[in-house]
This record gives sequence, C-alpha cells and structure tokens, in this order.
Amino acid sequence: MIAAALFDLDGVIVDTEPSYTLFWRQAGRDFGIPGDDFADIIKGQTLTHILSTYFPEPDRAREVVKALADFEATMDFPLVPGALDFICRLRAMGIPAAVVTSSDQTKMKSLYRARPDFIGYFDVILTAEDAQRSKPHPDCYLTAAHRLGCDIERCVVFEDSINGLKAGRAAGATVVGLSTSLPKAVIEPLSDHVIADFTHTDEVALLRGI
Repeated sequence: MIAAALFDLDGVIVDTEPSYTLFWRQAGRDFGIPGDDFADIIKGQTLTHILSTYFPEPDRAREVVKALADFEATMDFPLVPGALDFICRLRAMGIPAAVVTSSDQTKMKSLYRARPDFIGYFDVILTAEDAQRSKPHPDCYLTAAHRLGCDIERCVVFEDSINGLKAGRAAGATVVGLSTSLPKAVIEPLSDHVIADFTHTDEVALLRGI
C-alpha cells in the first residue's frame, strides 16, 4: 500500500504552467538566450539553479528576479481540476500529502495570499529552500519522504515536467505523470501511470494499480 503522496505544485495542483511558459519564453528572448524552448528546458527547476546556469551575471540575475517577483505578485492561481478534492480523499484514507515544489518562499507567499486555505490541505510543504539540488536530482522527494517518516519506495509522486518526473524516478518513488503541461506521449516514458487531471481519477483504483 502507498504510504504517502508527494505533489509537485505548478501544473499539478495549480494550473500556472501556461503563465510561466509565457514569462520564461519572453525572458529568454529579452536576455538573448538562443532557441524558443527555454521555458521547456527549465520547467521544474529552482530559480537558484536557473540563475546560476543561465544568468550568472549579478546585474542580469537581479533583473530576472525582479521581473519574476513582479509577475508572481499579481498572477492568478487557478486549480488543476479535482486536485484538492483528490488530496482530501487521500487523507481521508490515512495517506499523508506533501507539496514538493521548486518554487521559493517569495512565490509561496503570493500563493498563500491568493488561497489562504492552501496550507491546511498538506502535512508538509517543501520549497526550493529545502533542497540542496534542483530537480531532476531526487533530493527534494527524498527529503519529503523523510519528513513524513515514509520509505520513498512506498511514496507516489505526482509530476508534470520532465525534470520533475526524472526526480521522482531517481528518488525511487512510483511516478504518476499529469499531461497538463506536456503531451501524454512525452511524459509517458518517465511515468508509471499518466492522468489528464484529477476529475475522473479514482484514488482507490489508482493506488491498487500502483
């Protein structure tokens, strides 16, 4: 039986990936990063990792941080259909739930302002500050399992990005991919199961199948 459910945030619980894609695509253009796939490459990674890898110059990094903070301060946080109801049903079954996100505390404060009841749905919330290395490294999911007192092999990870799916796999968890951000055919090779969202997801059948 699965012991815990570990959820990425953007594209899994909140449907913000389209907005972030537009932001990072434009940031790539503004700062001269070649190619049109910058937003896809960095999806699921921490801001610290993105800055050190692609914006190492301090002045440029500060510009990016300010632009992102301004963007997140006014963004909406629509929910992925059925996500919170699904989490409530899991917890009613005695399965704890954690958020494991590459977002930092500054962004999370914006989320909490927009959805003040959000924290109450989860036993643990881990952010970028809690992981030594960014996804696709498994650190964040291993830490989440430890905080919940569960073996990672008995955890199920819900992810939508390539980097996040790789992190879940590398950690040793069972991985459920959501095709909210990328087509099913793209995420299926990195997933044990694929779902479109949580609206028609039977948690009992899903966990038995796992």
